[in-house]
Amino acid sequence: MYREHTKTVRIGNRIIGGGNPILIQSMTNTPTEDVGATVEQIHRLEDAGCEIIRCTVPTMEAALAIKEIKKQIHIPLVADIHFDYRMAVAAIENGADKIRINPGNIGSRDKVLAVVNAAKERQIPIRVGVNSGSLEKPLLEKYGGVTAEGIVESALDKVGLIEELGYDNLVISIKSSDVSMCIRAHEILAAKTDYPLHVGITESGTVWSGNIKSGVGLGVILYQGIGDTIRVSLSGDPVEEIKSAKLILRTLGLRKGGIEVVSCPTCGRTKIDLIKLANQVETLVAAYPLSIKVAVMGCVVNGPGEAREADLGIAGGIGEGLLIKKGEVIRKIPEAEFLSALKYELDNWSEA
Repeated sequence: MYREHTKTVRIGNRIIGGGNPILIQSMTNTPTEDVGATVEQIHRLEDAGCEIIRCTVPTMEAALAIKEIKKQIHIPLVADIHFDYRMAVAAIENGADKIRINPGNIGSRDKVLAVVNAAKERQIPIRVGVNSGSLEKPLLEKYGGVTAEGIVESALDKVGLIEELGYDNLVISIKSSDVSMCIRAHEILAAKTDYPLHVGITESGTVWSGNIKSGVGLGVILYQGIGDTIRVSLSGDPVEEIKSAKLILRTLGLRKGGIEVVSCPTCGRTKIDLIKLANQVETLVAAYPLSIKVAVMGCVVNGPGEAREADLGIAGGIGEGLLIKKGEVIRKIPEAEFLSALKYELDNWSEA
């Protein structure tokens, strides 16, 4: 597997690459200069399971704010720099655990060198980020437009520049909103480098459409053994990104922990309000640090069999249902008590 052979990179108190667990990232959407709002959002993200957070640094005030933000959070902070190398240097000086730059946007070689020297002095990694929308004109002309090959060549050119400047503490990220192009670009890149990769589908869309695009794209990439950190980019509350990323990783068997809820799609046989119940159960289980499967099934045809395959389940009938635990029917319960019965079992759960 590719990720088992990538270089290891330390980001604050976390390590990626070399077969270490894939870490989940998000990005704040508050003004970084507003320390209170940014810290509050990061705390919510931490509670949801975020393991690395990125903050934009468009101003010197934002760079200076990093020092105070860092005092109040518990996960590594990545400073996102777009054009001004001085923001990158200031962010590093104020405690950023990693910086994200596109060297092509930074300017002259001397400006990139100033950033590299600051990162080298503090031994923090640089994430070299290239998006399909930022490809240079020569590469567009060479490949006849935006292509996976062009994205990879652009990224490796930037990596080569930083290596020439004497630094190889790097992470690479290449992104596109075109899912097929993004998949292909990661396949090409993984064959050409052993740097750890941060993967995501950029500008993927709303919580609904973005989840589908990210699920497909990240699923294919991660299944091939590519990717050391991920972000699900959604137009919405960034907490939703963490929920989605955790589910993608669990679905692929790349992360354990957390309760998996399975529920039937409903049909004309369903005699309980299963859709409402399934959503209530999904909300309920989020508070439990258990690694089990909970089934919410809506009829007596397939329900009992499916529920027996889970650790805990409800198989609904007409206004009532069977409570099933570890393959055994425990008792019949009225529909009004489904949620409370599941909660009782979770509160008293034992792996024995």
